[in-house]
Amino acid sequence: MRIIFAGTPQVAVPSLEALVAADDIDVVAVLTRPDAPSGRGRKLKPSPVKTRALELGLPVYEDNPNSEQWLETLRTLHVDAAAVVAFGNILKRPVLEALPQGWFNLHFSLLPTLRGAAPAQRAIWQGMESTGATVFRIDVGMDDGPIVAQEPTAIADEENAGELLERMAVEQAPLLVHALQQVAHGTAVLHAQSEEGVSYAAKITHDDAHIAVSAPCEQIVNQIRACAPAPGAWVSLTDATQPDNGILLRVLRAQCVPSEDAQTVLERGFAGVNLEDVALGRIAADKRHVWLRCGQGLIELLEVQAQGKKVMRAADWARGAHLSDAVLAK
Repeated sequence: MRIIFAGTPQVAVPSLEALVAADDIDVVAVLTRPDAPSGRGRKLKPSPVKTRALELGLPVYEDNPNSEQWLETLRTLHVDAAAVVAFGNILKRPVLEALPQGWFNLHFSLLPTLRGAAPAQRAIWQGMESTGATVFRIDVGMDDGPIVAQEPTAIADEENAGELLERMAVEQAPLLVHALQQVAHGTAVLHAQSEEGVSYAAKITHDDAHIAVSAPCEQIVNQIRACAPAPGAWVSLTDATQPDNGILLRVLRAQCVPSEDAQTVLERGFAGVNLEDVALGRIAADKRHVWLRCGQGLIELLEVQAQGKKVMRAADWARGAHLSDAVLAK
């Protein structure tokens, strides 16, 4: 079967490589997003998929997938189907109907749960212990097409979104290959998605990533994991002794302090006061630890990034920041 591959970020690269290596599948071209500005110099940078496709000797197209120009190109390529992984474009009916077998997407959730742009991230944020991957034929709705194959996967306790996606990208690539081979051989059995259990996973914005310090510890830690490495959960720090010097601090890793240990831990940084008497958002640190008072307990910050700084251990950041006893995160 002749196919094209459509994808953009690094998470799509393992699927491209697996399809190129597969029997009965001939990847004849790659469709990806145009080069995008990157870094401080804002120089144009090719997508990871484009970079890998060129290394593999594949023709690369950066057309608008819904344009007449791309439809004309599809006709000249004489392909049977398309494989899609994290492409980043919504495909309209004319292009979906242009291929005899259709367009097949590898989506990182067990549909119909978590349709949308950020399924792995939202699974972690919601505290789910497992998720999975689905291969489905794309229709005009939001990730609602008929399913070809699914496979579950556990979410590790401390795994963040970047780590989960990186792992799933490799582990679930064979699922896409096998599904397309079934399509090629005429043995694929497609079934409609259930109308029950439908949920959505919207893209996480900068505002979404703002940590509400009044939330329970577990909820905040899940948010931090879901937002790492990007956009990065964050707090705005205010020092009562220097009110005009606010600091935006991204928190990349953290852990809950068990409630039974919170008072003991608190006394290390707050001079023997009761947990209930400490203001929400208060930050304390010693030589090896940084704690944040939150709803129902404490969070230990492990890895952070201040504005204009590199990612570093929270304790290293705290020493360099010379925190006073009156720093609040809001």
